Amino acid sequence: MFKSTLLAMAASLSLLCGAAQAAPEQINLLTENFPPYNMAVDGKNYARDENIQGIAADIVREMFQRAGIDYTLTLRFPWERVYKMALETPGYGVFVMARLPEREALFKWVGPIGPDDWVLLARADSPIDITSLEQARRYNIGAYKGDAIAEHLVAQGLEPSLALRDQTNVEKLQNGEIDLWATGDPAGRYLAKQQGVTGFKRVLRFDDAQLFLALNKQTADDTVAKLQAALEQMRSDGTVEAINGRYL
Repeated sequence: MFKSTLLAMAASLSLLCGAAQAAPEQINLLTENFPPYNMAVDGKNYARDENIQGIAADIVREMFQRAGIDYTLTLRFPWERVYKMALETPGYGVFVMARLPEREALFKWVGPIGPDDWVLLARADSPIDITSLEQARRYNIGAYKGDAIAEHLVAQGLEPSLALRDQTNVEKLQNGEIDLWATGDPAGRYLAKQQGVTGFKRVLRFDDAQLFLALNKQTADDTVAKLQAALEQMRSDGTVEAINGRYL
């Protein structure tokens, strides 16, 4: 009798554990103001759910809906904070992030969601004419603190002037406080346009990256696979192209 009771309890426990493992996980998604990929509707540094828009935000929403995975969506500031939360906390993810070799083993990846050319922009009246980052060394370059572009410049031995908000670099370039702005394209052009600034010119394209959704390493492989399959379906049926067309 006692043995039978133990066996029944063990079987019940096994079923409960199996049900817990089978339960779909919820992903807490984090992002930042990085137009036109992700941005707060009111332009502020905190937003939730429907108050977040942009190419990547729209793609990610549709992707999770098709995959049948629950999520929350929060835009926060600064980038270093949301990056650290996704890196260290199970159940979290962050987008959009450049998928770089030094980051490859730190996350599980879904994408690509979109491209990001790494460029140096100057004012329209600037006489600067360069063909390499080495030639750019003599100029004062502004970049966004914690961003992959800024980290790349530092790794190349440059010393960019770092801003906590990339919008600040628009003002600094316009006012002559920096000579060049290291940013992404189309993100940089879109950001400047939102601040009423046009006419910046590209003086150098020095690299590029593909932008992804980065998920905490503890995320189930099955969840990652479902999201990737949903994204591929969206790409093949024209949904991704249609979303891009709404913003570009």
